Amino acid sequence: MSAQCNVVVLISGSGSNLQALIDSIAHDGNPARISAVISNSADAYGLERAKQAGIATAVLDHKQFDGREAFDAALVEAIDAFDPQLVVLAGFMRILTPGFVRHYAGRLLNIHPSLLPKYKGLHTHQRALEAGDSEHGCSVHFVSEELDGGPLVVQAVVPVQSDDSPSSLAQRVHEQEHVIYPLAVRWFAEGRLQLAAQGAMLDEQLLPSTGQLIRT
Repeated sequence: MSAQCNVVVLISGSGSNLQALIDSIAHDGNPARISAVISNSADAYGLERAKQAGIATAVLDHKQFDGREAFDAALVEAIDAFDPQLVVLAGFMRILTPGFVRHYAGRLLNIHPSLLPKYKGLHTHQRALEAGDSEHGCSVHFVSEELDGGPLVVQAVVPVQSDDSPSSLAQRVHEQEHVIYPLAVRWFAEGRLQLAAQGAMLDEQLLPSTGQLIRT
């Protein structure tokens, strides 16, 4: 991996994970470089975060396209204009087509607010509480064609408190997202993290099926 790892970040909303990445690059010596932030929503606050950091932005409104394939084809064109080594999904609320995922195979990361493979999809904090789980957390993974699938890179484990609500649990999980996502991007930018046929590799060692576990 070159010293400069170009990253394109895809967002749909507030962009708090984007901000964590921006801060990590600015203050922690993270060698990644965010070359662009692209949103499918013109009013996503993350666009403002990017502009404040001097990062190029673009908006592709999915409602202006005739179906997911047409949108994803335009999205690929927009992303590839910035020549990224890595594409980061940071609250990008779109289900991606298999063609899109294949185009970025091995260089597409996502973060999900549960300890995958538990609780794919939405309402993860509510579901963890309803199940009576003692632990919850968040996961960074390489994206595959399966929704919230793909080899795990790193997971942060958060203990569930007896008085937790979905919102209080979400807040603590969110704090850990801001730790592990910049970490995974740093590993990739440093050339330490890659996707091989057998799974995610860190420092040329196969990561366990859980990814690297960080307990809080």
